[in-house]
Amino acid sequence: MFSLVPRQRSAPSESDVCLIAEGCYPHVAGGVSTWTDWLMRSCQDTTFSVISVVMASDDRKPRYDFPENLLSISELVLDDYRAGTGGRSRVALEDAERLATTMCRFMLNGELEDLAWIVRFANDPGNPRSLEFLTHSPFAWQVCVASYKTLMPQASFKDFFWAWQALTGGLFAVVKADLPKARTYHALSTGYAGLLAARAKIEGAGQVIVTEHGIYTNERQIEILMADWIDDTIDKGLALADSRFDLRDLWTVAFKSFARACYAGCDRILTLFDANQAMQRALGAPENKLSVIPNGIDVDRFGAITRASEDTPPTVALIGRIVPIKDIKTFLRAADIVRTELPQTRFLIAGPAEEAPDYAADCRRLVTDLGLEDHVTFTGRVDTAELLSRCHVVALTSVSEAQPLCLLEAGAAGLPCVATDVGSCRELLLGSGKRGNTQPGGFVAGALDAPGVASHLVTLLRDPDLRSRLGRNLRQRVNKRYRADDVAEAYRRIYAWKEH
Repeated sequence: MFSLVPRQRSAPSESDVCLIAEGCYPHVAGGVSTWTDWLMRSCQDTTFSVISVVMASDDRKPRYDFPENLLSISELVLDDYRAGTGGRSRVALEDAERLATTMCRFMLNGELEDLAWIVRFANDPGNPRSLEFLTHSPFAWQVCVASYKTLMPQASFKDFFWAWQALTGGLFAVVKADLPKARTYHALSTGYAGLLAARAKIEGAGQVIVTEHGIYTNERQIEILMADWIDDTIDKGLALADSRFDLRDLWTVAFKSFARACYAGCDRILTLFDANQAMQRALGAPENKLSVIPNGIDVDRFGAITRASEDTPPTVALIGRIVPIKDIKTFLRAADIVRTELPQTRFLIAGPAEEAPDYAADCRRLVTDLGLEDHVTFTGRVDTAELLSRCHVVALTSVSEAQPLCLLEAGAAGLPCVATDVGSCRELLLGSGKRGNTQPGGFVAGALDAPGVASHLVTLLRDPDLRSRLGRNLRQRVNKRYRADDVAEAYRRIYAWKEH
């Protein structure tokens, strides 16, 4: 773990809030990173430190200027096993067996008591164990072999070894990391960030909270199911009742266990919208800890936008990073269908392409293959308010989302939207009976459904009165529930807790 503190600032003895971010701030533009930057700037009387959980291979160039109330920022590199090298530890065979038993039980069940035992074992002041010792030593080999016999004796040991090495290497990196002092520890997801928050509670933190934008376990499960780097080692055939573990099962169950430990350690479990809470409850989140605090935007800024004239060519914008999870290709295939019915339509794709350059190149090739060169423009990063002033409709074709800021911003500007039925998109565009507002602000289509997206876009582009009516509905919903000032005040109240 090392510091990214600006030279003119000295590391603080304690911050008000330590934010724990995994795979986002400050290295990734947009999404949770933008929210994190906004949160710190909106709580100017609160001091922050940030722990950024990363992999060694990540592009770790900061994408943000640090706000003045950010006192320190450091990286926790999950796969840097050189940290804490040197020294010898006193161990016996029964130590390896006890650790293996506890590790296996924790990976399967996520009990906070087991995580606490692992933390104490790794950080015993009378017999400290380095990260290298815990992950790359004869002792670590003994733990791995014992765990294999418990979890997956029927599978390939080679494949198990590498999966175990990755999972436990990240776990021990979290357990051994330096934890800055703070009054509140605030994880921005479960996963390894959530484990670090749970560890903070184990070690006596006053207040620990987690805010889930998307549900981490759900997103990781999608990635695991699609991953071609995980070998299936068990042929279960048609035996639906076969309970043997495979590698995908191990990864999925482990991340669910990490979430359970995080929920157990947290005093408050927050998310952006109601539907997420069902998945949190399924993983054991106690009802009395659950709360919803939505995203917030500057509704006055976006409400002042002058919308595009009806005399200009019909224009559809997709605002987002050019990465697979945003499914830009479905948007392009929808654009191909729309232009056959409305040949004057223009399509703007506004977002950075650096994060997944191969995918961005594939998207550009698809534009050429579909003959859309005169219809589609990749704008790169833009001022969103200025872009919305040139649009008639905003589209979102993601396969996974939380609560997209682009839909809120479009709604504040009075623009209707078409989105896939992921995350909170349905609740945003069609309203929620629980919230008392069910006036539609756009249309929802299935994920990967290019014809469905195209049909809704054509309907809106052909009917200015419908666009105006749906845009007004969405603006009313955003103005009522998603104001940045209200959201910031909710977090300021949480951070202002008093220790008794």
